[in-house]
Amino acid sequence: MARKQFAHHEAVSAVVPGEGGYSAAVAVKALDGMGVPRFHKILDGQTFKTASDADDAATEQLGRLIDVDEEGQLSWTPAAL
Repeated sequence: MARKQFAHHEAVSAVVPGEGGYSAAVAVKALDGMGVPRFHKILDGQTFKTASDADDAATEQLGRLIDVDEEGQLSWTPAAL
């Protein structure tokens, strides 16, 4: 699990189990400790056979995360062409 901290939130790599495998995700939680984490599935349409593979993919994508706004929405660096 990888972690990044921003002005109002922290984001961690995460995994969401589903039918046919696991999805890579980013879980976001307010730094004040209030509320439950909000999970954002990433890499739409991709599933992974193992939770470890999904977490590895989420960790890699977390490196592209540049901000989490006050509402917990994710901002990414543009994808390389």
